[in-house]
Amino acid sequence: MDEYSGYRYAYASEPWIVSGSGVSPPPSNDDLSLPKATVQKIVSEILPSSTGLSFAKEARDLLIDLCVEFISLVSSEANEISEKESKKTIACDHITQALERLGFADYVPAVLEAAAEHKEVQKGREKKANKFEQSGLTLEELERIQREQFADAAARHT
Repeated sequence: MDEYSGYRYAYASEPWIVSGSGVSPPPSNDDLSLPKATVQKIVSEILPSSTGLSFAKEARDLLIDLCVEFISLVSSEANEISEKESKKTIACDHITQALERLGFADYVPAVLEAAAEHKEVQKGREKKANKFEQSGLTLEELERIQREQFADAAARHT
């Protein structure tokens, strides 16, 4: 990409992202990351303080970089698989095939287990979303009940 007088010119080989806010280049791996606090929490759960081991910030940052690279590798391979099947969405099956092609077949059972757990959680969320419809009450009735409950709670704590 060339920058000349504040204008950007893209070559055909460069993928671009089109969104409601305009056209922009895709994020580079330098722009991608994982939340440091979340990674630190996961590592802390794996390495409890009782082991006497600590995890340096530099090691955490390296782990984040490696995870981002791994995710990019797997998602790129899965994207190629989905494109060969003329699919516009990467499915779980594409991810498992990508893992197998890349030599990570040992990870497939854990991925399938996580996918099954995710589906169960989603089912629970759908049921909660339908709770309003299942209540048989109008929105006005629900708002009135909510106001009454807030008033009752405020009265108990004053």
